[in-house]
Amino acid sequence: MSGLGKGVVTSSLLKMLDFYDYKALPIKFDGYLNYDCGTMNPYRHGEVFVLDDKSEVDMDFGIYERFSNLNLTGDLSITGGKLFGSVISKERRGEYLGEDVQIIPHLTNEAISMIENVEKKRKPDVIIIEVGGTVGDIENSYFIEAVRQLALKHPTLFINLTYAPSLEVVGEQKTKPAQVGYRLLLQAGIRPDFVICRSRDPLNGKARSKLAMFANISEDKVIDDSDTDTIYELPLHFMQQNFDKKLLKALGFSKRLNRRKYNSWKSSVGRIKNPKNSVDIGILGKYTDLKDSYASVKEALVHAGASLDTGVKIHWIESSDLERESSKNQFEGLNGILVPGGFGNRGTEGMIRGIEQARENQIPYLGLCLGMQLMAVEYARNVANLNGANSTEFDPKTKYDIIHLLLSQKGIESKGGTMRLGLWKCRLSNNSRSRTLYGSNIASERHRHRYEFNNKYRKKLEAKGLLVAGTTLDGKLVEFIEWKDSFGIATQSHPELRSRLEVPAPLFKGFIEAALSYKRSQRKISA
Repeated sequence: MSGLGKGVVTSSLLKMLDFYDYKALPIKFDGYLNYDCGTMNPYRHGEVFVLDDKSEVDMDFGIYERFSNLNLTGDLSITGGKLFGSVISKERRGEYLGEDVQIIPHLTNEAISMIENVEKKRKPDVIIIEVGGTVGDIENSYFIEAVRQLALKHPTLFINLTYAPSLEVVGEQKTKPAQVGYRLLLQAGIRPDFVICRSRDPLNGKARSKLAMFANISEDKVIDDSDTDTIYELPLHFMQQNFDKKLLKALGFSKRLNRRKYNSWKSSVGRIKNPKNSVDIGILGKYTDLKDSYASVKEALVHAGASLDTGVKIHWIESSDLERESSKNQFEGLNGILVPGGFGNRGTEGMIRGIEQARENQIPYLGLCLGMQLMAVEYARNVANLNGANSTEFDPKTKYDIIHLLLSQKGIESKGGTMRLGLWKCRLSNNSRSRTLYGSNIASERHRHRYEFNNKYRKKLEAKGLLVAGTTLDGKLVEFIEWKDSFGIATQSHPELRSRLEVPAPLFKGFIEAALSYKRSQRKISA
């Protein structure tokens, strides 16, 4: 079922194979009929993850990249919308003349063809296919049939992720839901080679025995996936059960463990679990009720913290609340404030109020996409005295349109895949903190936006002390802005999307360093 952690398990498999220097690629199937995730609600579905090639994909791709250190591409994302759309397009072009177009074989063949095209193009050692949804759902039934047929053509292993809830009233792990799932899977013609059991507590012997019996496998092929302190620990947890060796044997592989890779990962996990330092960071956003809306931001903070041996405690602040009350109490005890991306007017005035508090009190600030736009608006209002300054997204009639619609977006009516998306290069100013953090005059980050800084106000804001720290290579679009008197950096891009545990995003690392410094300075003042 949804939320069990199929993405984390898939990523852990990728990581284990990487420890042995095997090239593995993930493919994700999602049953929804959207072509991609770009038009989906983050409240329901979690964040939209953007790849270098402009693809808007499921948030699981973020987990894949953070574990594997790969920059993935949109052809690895297969949705029901893509499958049905492709089949209907072929039918309209006459490719099925004389045939009744059906789920089987036409739709299942299309799914198999998409998978085989990845293999032909990339030549990986292994493809790991994550099937979204729940066994028995109509949304993924045709895809489960497709992978059953795929196994008739190619060497294939099936791994079932199931769930054993622990009921307090009876004091035991219950396997009945998993048993029902197995029956449905077996009816679909698929027998799992391994079973991974998600649970709160470590899997006990009785539950393991039942799971093995009903899945028709030996007990040593039932793998525990109980709660860990951090998701990055899961590959190590699997390896403690020799799952890596069992998996390699089943695949017919024989390489030796790359100790350098393994030890590096293990050290990073150790710093997450037992850091020497700690900071408190406030995320001021509009989707805080569903933390998955900001999954990449949260993980980028973890990555930066781990690289600095620092634990990051996140405090979620709903921006709408700051429109009704003071931000001073909300920010008490915080060492840094971050405003992430988002769309729509709700909560933006609260964000502006929070940014003002950060600037006036010299609290380290990091703004991402919307967080940059509102940093510019706040500065225009409160420093440059452009009263009523705003973004035309929120106030189309504003006198001072500090943020306005990108020229390339004017006249576009369709919503899917039409924003400024994907990887873009930026030129950083020599005198900027951003240039120091990146260690280069060029930064490459992913984007997802329709609005931009209005260059009409650039000189006026610069005259009041705002630093334009980075622009597009042609100098036309403002990409980075900074405060001169304290650590305040914002970017139109989404650097969180390229952050990895082993290669943290430069801006996030600089932000956590500034938060540590701010915390130490506050201690001196209180002393």
